[in-house]
Amino acid sequence: MTNNYVGNAAVYLITTIFMMYMTLVMLRFLLQLARADFHNPLSQFVVKATNPPLKLLRRGIPSIAGIDTASVVLLFALQMLMIWLISIANAQTISLVGMMVLSVAELLSLLLNVYLVAIIALIVLSWIGPKTYNPIVNLIFSLAEPVMRPARRVLPPISGIDLSPILVFLAMNLIKILLIAPIADLGRSLA
Repeated sequence: MTNNYVGNAAVYLITTIFMMYMTLVMLRFLLQLARADFHNPLSQFVVKATNPPLKLLRRGIPSIAGIDTASVVLLFALQMLMIWLISIANAQTISLVGMMVLSVAELLSLLLNVYLVAIIALIVLSWIGPKTYNPIVNLIFSLAEPVMRPARRVLPPISGIDLSPILVFLAMNLIKILLIAPIADLGRSLA
């Protein structure tokens, strides 16, 4: 019974540490895709926190079509390492193929969660101070705008009220149900 408590504590620590760092790497990847302002203090923090491993990976992994493939490789490697460490903490074995498929599902889920938080932050900021300038607000706007722009084309603001976040949330939940959940189930069955 003591091992169960130790295993749970280990899983909690592994998950927390890895998810915090993977979120930073995902933010860096998405901010580069969105061509966000990297002179922003938050951007500088993200760059400094993720630079050491990415500098090493970029020596051998070039960018492809403007996509930072080193960040993608780092995210995939960190996710696989996290799954492997959790399986060790739970005294389970997991196959490499199962880990790879689960990693894809988890990274897609992380991607959607980052966008979800960014859109919720935009909604809250639009209520609190819609006309105030803050560098973090610009960064959040840069991050969320590539997702929000197509939704605004489909559902433009009605009488000054922007309902497009609802459309984005619906699409995100459908992606989780129809794409990510089957991939995760496949990964678990292969594990």
